[in-house]
Amino acid sequence: MTRLISIPLVFLSTSLALSAAMAATDDMQNMDHSQMTGMDHSQMQSMDNGQMQSAAPTESRTPIPALTDADRAAVFVSPTGHGVHDSERNAYFLADKLEWQDADHGSALTWDLSGWIGGDIDRLWLRSEGERSNGKTEDAEIQALWGHAISPWWDVVSGVRQDFKPGAPQTWAAFGVQGMALYNFEVEATAFIGEGGQTAARLEGDYDILLTNRLILQPTAEVNVYGKNDPQRGIGSGVSNTEAGLRLRYEIRREIAPYIGVTWNRTYGKTADYALAEGEDRSETRLVLGVRLWF
Repeated sequence: MTRLISIPLVFLSTSLALSAAMAATDDMQNMDHSQMTGMDHSQMQSMDNGQMQSAAPTESRTPIPALTDADRAAVFVSPTGHGVHDSERNAYFLADKLEWQDADHGSALTWDLSGWIGGDIDRLWLRSEGERSNGKTEDAEIQALWGHAISPWWDVVSGVRQDFKPGAPQTWAAFGVQGMALYNFEVEATAFIGEGGQTAARLEGDYDILLTNRLILQPTAEVNVYGKNDPQRGIGSGVSNTEAGLRLRYEIRREIAPYIGVTWNRTYGKTADYALAEGEDRSETRLVLGVRLWF
């Protein structure tokens, strides 16, 4: 009988204990901590294994000093003492095309050379291109141009062009622009005024496509236009001739790059008539082997 009475008492005492614990939890949640004094919560950062740790004091930052003339000189003046757009003289030479071509009527050697000497703004440019076929010079010219930079990527040029072949030598005045268009497309556009009132224009362009860091595919194009017929040199008015090329080069070093490629040449109008009269083809495709050099 005593055991039957004690079981309900145990359950009753357990229930009362649980009720007291729940009431204490509610009191803690409803407590207004703002009324608690003597505790600085700003010093409480975290608890590690039940131990309260104080926050580290805030470090003061050193203010950034203002730029001085010495700072600007260190950025904009080179270690040798030359500033931006200085008057130091430099030089550059490029053999863009130095190649053998398998022509329809024998082999040919062609070249396209350029270089400059001067500073950042004004430079003396030299250009030369030509062709020797079966041991005979068919075309040869040289240009001397003064170039002035009008933007970081474009120059205006003016000077003279001297033709040695074909026909008798002829001198031209030259005016034009050269530079780099969008997506690294290099362009040369030049107009010429020759002896006897002859006029001409030439547009050239090329673009480098990087297949790898050393293997580069270069498409090229050139168009020549003349103002009037010149039978002595086999040149007709209008669009005289065009040349398109595709060359694949491998840069053994940046300055030395052998290449292989193909070119397409075509004459138009009266120029084509002159070429046919000389036994030449109106259009021709050539395999080319060469080397590109610069220094």
